[in-house]
Amino acid sequence: MQQTDSLVVKISLMDNPIQLYKSAYQIFDVQSNLVCIWDFSGQMTQFFERGGALFPNGCPGQAPEEVLLELQVYGPSFGNNAGEKKTEIAMQGSSSSGDSCGSCSIKMDGTVQSSSSPFLSLQSCTHRYGETGVLGLTGLLNLGNTCFMNSAIQCLAHTPKLIDYFLGDFKKEINYENPLGMNGELALSFGDLLRKLWAPGRMPVAPRLFKSTLENFAPQFCGYNQHDSQEFLAFLLDGLHEDLNRVKHKPYIQLNDTEGRPDVKVADEHWEIQLARNDSIIVDLYHGQFRSTLVCPICKRVSVTFDPFMYLSLPLPSTTMRTMTVTLLSTDGSMPPSPLTVTVPKSGRCKDLIQALGTAVSLQDDETLFVAEVYNHCILHSLEVPSDSLALIRDCDYLVAYRLPKESESSLLVVFMHQRCERQFGFRMGRRSWSPFGIPLVARIPNISDGSQIHDTFKKLLRPFLNMDEDDYDDIENSDSELESFPNSDNSWSSDDEMGDDLHVPSDFQFHITDERGMLRGRRIKVGKVLDVSVASNKVYVLVSWSKPVLRRYDTCRLSLLPEVFKHVFAAMKPQESVSLYKCLEGFLKEEPLGPEDMWYCPSCKEHRQASKKLDLWRLPEILVVHLKRFSYSRFLKNKLETYVDFPLEELDLTGFLAHESGPRLNRYRLYALSNHYGSMGGGHYTATVYHGKGWYEFNDSFVELVREEDVKTSAAYVLFYRRISDT
Repeated sequence: MQQTDSLVVKISLMDNPIQLYKSAYQIFDVQSNLVCIWDFSGQMTQFFERGGALFPNGCPGQAPEEVLLELQVYGPSFGNNAGEKKTEIAMQGSSSSGDSCGSCSIKMDGTVQSSSSPFLSLQSCTHRYGETGVLGLTGLLNLGNTCFMNSAIQCLAHTPKLIDYFLGDFKKEINYENPLGMNGELALSFGDLLRKLWAPGRMPVAPRLFKSTLENFAPQFCGYNQHDSQEFLAFLLDGLHEDLNRVKHKPYIQLNDTEGRPDVKVADEHWEIQLARNDSIIVDLYHGQFRSTLVCPICKRVSVTFDPFMYLSLPLPSTTMRTMTVTLLSTDGSMPPSPLTVTVPKSGRCKDLIQALGTAVSLQDDETLFVAEVYNHCILHSLEVPSDSLALIRDCDYLVAYRLPKESESSLLVVFMHQRCERQFGFRMGRRSWSPFGIPLVARIPNISDGSQIHDTFKKLLRPFLNMDEDDYDDIENSDSELESFPNSDNSWSSDDEMGDDLHVPSDFQFHITDERGMLRGRRIKVGKVLDVSVASNKVYVLVSWSKPVLRRYDTCRLSLLPEVFKHVFAAMKPQESVSLYKCLEGFLKEEPLGPEDMWYCPSCKEHRQASKKLDLWRLPEILVVHLKRFSYSRFLKNKLETYVDFPLEELDLTGFLAHESGPRLNRYRLYALSNHYGSMGGGHYTATVYHGKGWYEFNDSFVELVREEDVKTSAAYVLFYRRISDT
């Protein structure tokens, strides 16, 4: 925080705050609306803004005759008023005996510095939103999937020099002439938000005005969809830079030929050109410099350039394997459904999954597996083509593997789908319609001749789902009690035969030939009746209508339960294997050939070449932002890497990664904030973890809580914020 002027005076406990206002602005010769007073009683912060209340009698944690006050001409935010002069006055309570407490002033780390004691931390009173006595522990309300924005803002809001800048007189640096800027609106809105976050005793802040300003210039952030916090951070820092660029008119500068010249001179020259066009608080804090070396594979021509960077995007070593969960179903009624988890290559084929499943269940020579994706209670498609890519299967899909005897020439694969009668609500109150439910059941039936085979096979498949003993089931099955009728409402499927005549038939189930989606279109299948099945393929689809009494006999919940292929949990635990941040840096900086779409034009060969490229760190910034590239994209698959990265908290030493010597004291960093992402791609949740005062705090939207240091490092870490360690 910048140096402020202060003055210690003695006050009477009976003084009115209005009198203190007059004294303060007369002493410092400032306007009265720039003065604010608050009382630090040890447990709470109480404002007196031009009010008439007397000071409280007796302050917890202090002698009854001592009251500690601070009048601040300028500070964190006290509403919408912002002074241009930064001055503090520390009031000192006086008693009849002349004893007084020490003077104090607030620091940006949330502590109170006293003349009688080095540091006093006001952390005696906490609530669900953080600590009322400590500045900077204010949460942000989630406006609807805005946790990505809240997480990044909290990290920036705890960057010391950035806070000093925006709580100071930053408006004089706004560049209203920059065509690449936003007319200063983004900087003003962001500064106002930071002031609110640093105002004492505030409830969580709703960043609506900032979000509205952001949407005016970044349509991609309109609405309330989830976004990437790193993408938001990159846009915000770039936008703030353009709004606050001290260069009003960017000059055109011709680059000199770099061939044969020392890298140090070329790097300094490029950096000076960079500052001649881009000079802001963002450049001061966040910009560093790369050295990029390209080598032609044919003529060995070397090209060296120096480019600025604002953050490091480090690739994570990803596993080549993928975990998939499939529900295994027997087709002889001998076993209930059971989830089975196997590991397959990420770039694998359907044959790899079926082979892994077969090994896991000890598949016999006379058995086979029919694997299918289930969606909306029917088989969406089967994995029968061995060469199909597993990338087509998403983590949120549902797979079922049916264990079948190997097919014979005369056998058909019968797929049973289920529907039950449900009452409707709303304007159709009281009417009934059919609703699909459950997992499709599959069996192989040889030589189908009549409906009895369909009935018997289906009931055998249902045995693992019985809610009662088999003897009780047989008793009910043989009873002549009247069962629930099968309705024929507007929303139910109707057959082309005598369904209307069978509305009160004492039957557990009704079977109809249907299509692959379960839309009833065919004939009723009856016991003892000849069944003529004409199919173009080797599959027959049967829709089973369940009566209401029979639903109670079976565990329909188990029949409907399917686990996802891969279940993401909103927790990030440290796995057994991890990778260090230094290894990620090595992978980022290693030499590698350019891709065919990024070929480099070689001046010597006069042709585009697939050159090799090597990056080096040349100049390091004051604030180092490290982006861990957890999200990967391919043609068919979006994936998040849950790799645990072991990153240092106290000292990140980058001396060994610099391409030239710059002094070890400039290359060491300490972590002070990180943005976390929990859950899967396209959803999940963002939080921020920040070092504040003397401990780590988690900012989970509006909730702020103290966390242990050992809980800071998790596999959810996404964007890391380091600040340079100063020896002074």
